[in-house]
Amino acid sequence: MVRSTVVLFSALILFAVTCAKKPAETFTGRKGEIQLLILDPGHFHATLIQKTMYPQISPDVRVYSPGGPELEDYLKRVNGFNTRTENPTSWNQIVYTGPEYLKHMIQDKAGNVMVTAGNNRQKTEYIQATVDAGIHVLADKPMCIDPAGYELLKAAIATAGEKGVLIKDIMTERHEITSILQRELARRPDVFGILLPGTEEEPAVTKESVHHFFKTVSGSPIIRPAWFFDVAQQGEGLVDVTTHLVDLVQWGCFPEQVVQCPTDIEMLNAKRWPTRISRAQFEKATGEKDFPDFLKKDVDTAGVLNVYSNGEMAYKIKGVHAKVSVIWNFEAPPGGGDTHFSIMRGSKANLVIRQGKEQNYKPELFVEPVKGTDAKALGETLKQAAADLEKTYPGVGLEREKSAWQVLIPDSYRIGHEAHFGQVVEEFLKALIDGKLPDWEVPNMIAKYYITTSALEMARRQ
Repeated sequence: MVRSTVVLFSALILFAVTCAKKPAETFTGRKGEIQLLILDPGHFHATLIQKTMYPQISPDVRVYSPGGPELEDYLKRVNGFNTRTENPTSWNQIVYTGPEYLKHMIQDKAGNVMVTAGNNRQKTEYIQATVDAGIHVLADKPMCIDPAGYELLKAAIATAGEKGVLIKDIMTERHEITSILQRELARRPDVFGILLPGTEEEPAVTKESVHHFFKTVSGSPIIRPAWFFDVAQQGEGLVDVTTHLVDLVQWGCFPEQVVQCPTDIEMLNAKRWPTRISRAQFEKATGEKDFPDFLKKDVDTAGVLNVYSNGEMAYKIKGVHAKVSVIWNFEAPPGGGDTHFSIMRGSKANLVIRQGKEQNYKPELFVEPVKGTDAKALGETLKQAAADLEKTYPGVGLEREKSAWQVLIPDSYRIGHEAHFGQVVEEFLKALIDGKLPDWEVPNMIAKYYITTSALEMARRQ
């Protein structure tokens, strides 16, 4: 009975989104028609939306915040964009600070697109309140961090469908070149064959990423707010970075296909474990000399902070076995950085992304023939595939490497994580003009957060 109710509710959300009314405000792409509202910017991702200017977006930006060092950091970074010598921006930040910042944003309604990136504890409530007010939402991931938040997000999505309001999360990794080319090659039966169903022991698709609490962005060390280390505010690893990985599984394996939630998904297992952070490391990452009171619950008898930032989940999606895992270390080794590993197993070849020391910590794509595949014939087929890809991505090539092939990617396509935010903004601007997101986007968003929050719930029961 419970399952039937969940299926029915998901179907109603899909129906509401599919039949959504056109937004009351029609967007045409005219200059300055988009008026941004920046709500509680607590993560540097909020600034990356403003790293460049867009003709459709007004330079006047309303910022609503409780105030404090996170707002100061946000304003300092945007000012840095405004004052840089090369391609300076010209944002005019109109700031409101105070305890009732959300209420004032809703009452003022001085903009039509709200952007939020920061503390995740209230993010789903922000989304719901904004949608209720008829304002579009572009949100940093994750949009919810626990099962209760997932239910609230579904309700907000249903309301958005009724009001003709768009909700989109910022999925930057869809614009990373190796993920794009892996997806393109997986769509070629002559190269990849068909996606295998896999097993729990050997999944058809695996996505793994390694991240670091202390790192440098745009040449400056990122100073993390203390709440970033509190899973009650940031979210555990299973519901944070894994949002990107789960999204890539759906986007790469089932392009433009709707994932029905929960009927297309079967959760198999999940686990979680902590990263141990010393006081010295905490001070290096945050600038604070001691753990604040809200983190004391996670400090063990040795005085070490345990952050449940690591996790692994196994599930089936449309009958295909998938595994997603994330690891957070404190700091990368010299010359290193965040890394990504991905494999898609086909009946003719495996498509593998590696980003380790051997690749100089740059993601590289490899095509590996599976047992029984004629390697010589595959090589000839790959030449044609590379020639076809080169028409869309000039300069892309192919190089034999032992028993596999490496896809050669010009540096011009390696524009970096920060530039991908601009590509997401461009997508969203187009969706606003169209009056809708692609038909698969919203139901697959629901499925994505069902997977991450279900994995958390499962892991906590272990």
